[in-house]
Amino acid sequence: MIKVVKFGGSSLASAEQFKKVGNIIRAEEERRYVVPSAPGKRFSEDIKVTDMLYKCYAEAENGKNIDKSLQAIKERYDEIIKGLGLKLSLADQFKTIKKNFENLAGSDYAASRGEYLNGIIMAEYLGYEFIDAATVIFFDKNGEFDSEKTNETLQKKLAKVERAVIPGFYGVLANGKIKTFSRGGSDVTGSIVARAVKADVYENWTDVSGFMAADPRIVKNPKSIDVITYRELRELSYMGASVLHESAIFPVRKEGIPINIRNTNAPQDKGTMIVGTTCNVPSYTITGIAGKKGFVSISIDKELMNSEIGFGRKVLQVFEDNGISFEHMPSGIDTMTVFVHQDEFVEKEQKVLAGLHRAVNPDTIELESDLSLIAVVGRGMKNNSGIAGAIFSALAKEKINIKMIDQGSSELNIIIGVRNKYFEDAIRTIYGVFVQEEA
Repeated sequence: MIKVVKFGGSSLASAEQFKKVGNIIRAEEERRYVVPSAPGKRFSEDIKVTDMLYKCYAEAENGKNIDKSLQAIKERYDEIIKGLGLKLSLADQFKTIKKNFENLAGSDYAASRGEYLNGIIMAEYLGYEFIDAATVIFFDKNGEFDSEKTNETLQKKLAKVERAVIPGFYGVLANGKIKTFSRGGSDVTGSIVARAVKADVYENWTDVSGFMAADPRIVKNPKSIDVITYRELRELSYMGASVLHESAIFPVRKEGIPINIRNTNAPQDKGTMIVGTTCNVPSYTITGIAGKKGFVSISIDKELMNSEIGFGRKVLQVFEDNGISFEHMPSGIDTMTVFVHQDEFVEKEQKVLAGLHRAVNPDTIELESDLSLIAVVGRGMKNNSGIAGAIFSALAKEKINIKMIDQGSSELNIIIGVRNKYFEDAIRTIYGVFVQEEA
């Protein structure tokens, strides 16, 4: 059995956290390939090392002396090295970093050094081989991730290495320059490594014990989710649930490798298993609730709209021409409503309205701003009737007016639109109906 383990920045912020990580890795022989992030915050007012690197590089770009900023970063790493009792010096690495910063090697290079240096420390601490991600993870000349070249190179390399540390977040362009993934890049690296070694499980260690059925900032002590499918995860992630970055899912999904979200600070918790499909019966009718604030609805009324061929296409063309993507589009016989992000729409409001009048000559157009969209997601909904009715009656009881309800044909999710001011109350109400009452 092979496990790839990825540890987030909060899991590696200090020597004390490193020791917890070391204990977790050594607890199971199968944990053979380790993907570390850069050190995160040690306490709430602290600064992440990646942010320190960005700041230092900005100073170099402005022609300022970077010695003081670079020394502060080095001290963060030296503190970890000393706390772990290692005989390791990063002096040479910092000389190279200084030279490359002054030669303006790029902000991606700057940001990647957080993971690179942490990877060196992690490899020394565990006695594993260090593999620089720049030698095994590739981007093409357009900056797109080259999955097949990367997979082939990693497979060959790791076939000869029993245990290794591969820093997350970055790779190399065709011209030899360092390139980083977007947000959540270390999650992506872990997934790529798991695919290459055909891992049995990809363990993603962070500071939470897996996915919660709702945002703990809104619902007090929400239930944790034992098993979630990739599709459910995608729906919840899209609507703001942010335990795992979406792009981290695809390399392992392709290979049918499950992801296990675990908590470094509570390794005894089983966390959440993310799988392709499962006959596992969910504990509750719904798997989770997530949502976002800040939408506008544009309701277009026109008599006999349904008999006008191409009406919907013409409406959406206006939004496309203005560079605005739509979120949902519920419609009736004579009404069509388009939900878009308020911040994208506001500046182009009058241009869009004029475009709609020209394109489809509506009877009326009504706008409503400050709306929220809430996704109620769950594979258990398919076999339960009356879900939408239960949501309607629960929200009506709390005097929360529903502005929109949209159910996908897969019966995996229901999207509800409410005013921003009711957002938190609506989530708590729905959670109460489908989780607390069923518990």
